[in-house]
Amino acid sequence: MDFSNIRVCAFVGPSGTGKSYRAQMVAGENDIEFIIDDGLLIKGNAVVAGTSAKKAPTKVETVKHALFYEEHEKQEMQEAFVRLNPSAILILGTSDGMVAKIAANLGLPKISKTIYISDVATEEEMENARRIRVTEGKHVIPVPTFEIKKEFSGYLLDPLQIFKSTGRGKTPYMAEKSIIRPTFSYMGNFTISDNVFKQIIEHLANKEPSIHKVVRTRVNKGELGTEIYLEVIVNYGKKIVDILQDFQVRSKKEIERLTAMNVAKIDVMAKGINIPKNMHM
Repeated sequence: MDFSNIRVCAFVGPSGTGKSYRAQMVAGENDIEFIIDDGLLIKGNAVVAGTSAKKAPTKVETVKHALFYEEHEKQEMQEAFVRLNPSAILILGTSDGMVAKIAANLGLPKISKTIYISDVATEEEMENARRIRVTEGKHVIPVPTFEIKKEFSGYLLDPLQIFKSTGRGKTPYMAEKSIIRPTFSYMGNFTISDNVFKQIIEHLANKEPSIHKVVRTRVNKGELGTEIYLEVIVNYGKKIVDILQDFQVRSKKEIERLTAMNVAKIDVMAKGINIPKNMHM
């Protein structure tokens, strides 16, 4: 894939100094529409590709995700470049070496311009951001709450709205950010009620045309993640094994996407068949 026509800029600063907070402002001032931040490709106020590195269980894994070491993560981003055809991209990182590595791993051109956090934030502002990061474990992702909620259900703390005048005759800068606490945070564990998993799986089953109704649901928390057991009545006309296997795969993927929690297994059992009245003899 040839991305040589993409202009690549970098926004660099130590961890916790407010880069994500100011990312959209810096991008706008440099006529850049796309941002790469912690594993995500962001366009305007929407996540368009990637998975947030903040979901990783350890700091080591977070760094690997942010650098796009995994082939499938790299491929997803490159496919997004082809699909969206960005003219310029702003890469966020903690050092010149990090942003250069991200660009290289994704097959992007060398960075043509670097903006440092000290260029756009005072020492007092950076110190305040560091204090919040250390004492509260809070991180900012430069997209609205409704965009990132699917990534961080269970980890989302609160939204933050920012308004900043950029000078006479210029468009004011206004954006909403999402404040989250990453999975590896030392601030405490996060849990999602069993009832939430129960409601999600039953909602997915009720939307499934091949399933007539849910008879019973059971949710258990195991060492490797949540375990779900479901009994259903299936509609007549299709192979039962195919119906159940397909639903297991799709529902597991959807629940993990919505909750950011690992689903160890989903067992689905057919307890009966619904036969339409016009088929009864």
